Amino acid sequence: MEIERKFLIDSVPESLEGYTKKKIEQAYLSTEPVIRVRQMDDKYFLTYKSKGMMARVEEEFPLTKEAYEHLKAKADGRVITKNRYCIPYEQWTIELDCFLGELEGMMLAEVEFASVEEAKEFVMPSWFKKDVTFEKEYHNSYLSQAQVLPNWREE
Repeated sequence: MEIERKFLIDSVPESLEGYTKKKIEQAYLSTEPVIRVRQMDDKYFLTYKSKGMMARVEEEFPLTKEAYEHLKAKADGRVITKNRYCIPYEQWTIELDCFLGELEGMMLAEVEFASVEEAKEFVMPSWFKKDVTFEKEYHNSYLSQAQVLPNWREE
């Protein structure tokens, strides 16, 4: 079970380059249910996610580079690319995604939790702009398909 909240960001903490950074490319084979292929640095995965916004089943399976490339070619919509920074915050890790390409400038942070109760009690840091956990427009599967992108600069 994956339990996470998602936040829109408009400014990043200082010394961002001092945190662990991962380059991510991902594409969606299906959005209902969510079936995604992802390259993270030099690792490749196929991921299944059930319905849900904050809590849902997530299962991940390793792929070879060849299998990833084959499946990516069959994906619908845009391929999403982003840099992910892993930022320690209290007992959690903030995964800050800085989008590239067509989504350049969008920044979303995700925080995973051990329980729904813990997620509900989480108080976002001051540099977070807005909780978008329950706004489908900010989920990557939606962003991969959207004809009209959310106006994150105006939120």
